[in-house]
Amino acid sequence: MPRVLIVEDNDSERDALSRRLVRQGFEISVASDGAGAIERARMESPDIILMDCSLPDIDGWEAARRLKADPGTQSIPIIALTSQGVPDESERALDAGCNDVDTKPLDIPRLIGKIHRALGLPDRTRSLPPRGDG
Repeated sequence: MPRVLIVEDNDSERDALSRRLVRQGFEISVASDGAGAIERARMESPDIILMDCSLPDIDGWEAARRLKADPGTQSIPIIALTSQGVPDESERALDAGCNDVDTKPLDIPRLIGKIHRALGLPDRTRSLPPRGDG
């Protein structure tokens, strides 16, 4: 069961995403800020990190840079979660070392497809229900 670290400061968004990913067979851990993300990634070695970029204190871009600079966490794929329509967020995320970017509001089948590709898993997104936290 792939382990996903969700880094999101919005409780309702984090909970909804967690529920959807658990239903798809992922094991979840969470952090609400960049410092927590770095700590959890070092302790838990998740298979992948979903990183909101707009976080308090240490933002997602800086957290990604630190994780990619650390030999113990640099190989963990990071998918940045950015705000739709905000210029340069995607480019900043890739420059910070993120492997991929997805925009909010999240399209869950698309995001799960990106997770599967990053982990080298078969893409099962065709079998997912429509978007929502349902």
